[in-house]
Amino acid sequence: MKKHKIIFIYAAIVIILISVSCSSAPRNTGDVFHLRVQAENLLDSGNKEASKGNYENSLIIINESKRLAVLSDDPSLIIRSSLSRGNVLFSLGRLDEAFQEWEHALTEAQKLGNSELISACRIFHARGALLSGRSSAQSVLEIVEREQANIRLNRLYIAFSWQTKGLALRSLNSPEEAEEAIMRSLEIHERDRYLENASFDWYTIASIRSLADNISGALQALEASIAIDRRIENSWGLAASWRAMGDVFRRAGREQDALEAYSRARTIYQAMRNDYEVAQVDRRMEINE
Repeated sequence: MKKHKIIFIYAAIVIILISVSCSSAPRNTGDVFHLRVQAENLLDSGNKEASKGNYENSLIIINESKRLAVLSDDPSLIIRSSLSRGNVLFSLGRLDEAFQEWEHALTEAQKLGNSELISACRIFHARGALLSGRSSAQSVLEIVEREQANIRLNRLYIAFSWQTKGLALRSLNSPEEAEEAIMRSLEIHERDRYLENASFDWYTIASIRSLADNISGALQALEASIAIDRRIENSWGLAASWRAMGDVFRRAGREQDALEAYSRARTIYQAMRNDYEVAQVDRRMEINE
């Protein structure tokens, strides 16, 4: 993908520590969490940026999150930052770096002896292997089913595992089971208000239904994805869903509807100044010209 120069405004966070000495002041426990709180907040922000397709911004934010995690020597934070960093690198097409990051996270989790994080690392790695063609769908499915029991206390990891399972089942041409798995992910994301992730769940459901020739169901799922992305102003998600809607319309032989959907996607990508994606949509629109 063509790289674009983006000007980033680095926001420095200044923490002012004020010591107050009075009889009503709470007892000082001696514990300090400033770096860890900052790292957690940055990690959450970085993940949200990634779910909106803002991968360059996300990488900058997550790099800082990981730096603060290292400064506070917090193994759990380091591992979780590495998992997210691996996801972003993967989305940027830097596959070798992504797998190195996931493998580093797994090594750290094994040193820590945390079974939940060990299983999460294995599922993250398996998902990347599935999407990159480095592992078979059946192998990934077996990994997810084996590791799911260890992540029952973390709802986001549970959702991620169901999503990965759904993608594997989609590759295995099991549309009903695949949709059921993604619906389990969607239930968690909607209940916990992770709307960017919920939008992606609907997008994935649309792809499953489309492959099963359920055209009306695929369109309904994309409409649900678009409705969420409009609420959260997720431009990347909106453009991707409109483009996918064009693909579904074309599959159904509804060429005029397809061209209108592609045009909506193109307009959004153009407003995002994403020339690469504009060109991708143009290729679709030129097919029947």
